[in-house]
Amino acid sequence: MSLRISRADASRLEDAVRLFEGYLDFYRCEPAPEKARAFIFDRLSRQDSVIFLAELDGTCVGFTQLYPAFASLSMAPNWILNDLFVEPTGRGRGVATALMDAARQLAVDTGAAEIFLQTARDNTTAQGLYAGLGYKRDDEFLVYTLSLPKP
Repeated sequence: MSLRISRADASRLEDAVRLFEGYLDFYRCEPAPEKARAFIFDRLSRQDSVIFLAELDGTCVGFTQLYPAFASLSMAPNWILNDLFVEPTGRGRGVATALMDAARQLAVDTGAAEIFLQTARDNTTAQGLYAGLGYKRDDEFLVYTLSLPKP
């Protein structure tokens, strides 16, 4: 088994879009291929996020996407890990761990104080991964979201 993690650029748009669409499907989002493609194209061309791709035996089977931010309480940069997805063919083969390791190395290399992430309450597989990698669940702060009307 050959597992390779690489940072995506515009030349990897199709792989990133395909995996992003799988991620959206996993979270039961309405399919919107053109919108998904435009979203990933913008992230890559503007370089306002970092996308890592995982290739297993030469086939892309997973990705993670991180956004730069700042942590006010620690007065330092941090990263928001917004997306992590591994196709069923790549699950149980170390792909998610390798993607998370790449995210951690990015944070270390950029002097970040932390990586922040959220996952669904019923996504116990992801919760187990994160806990196993040393992430601590925050039971002190609550997360609130204000949904705005779409333009």
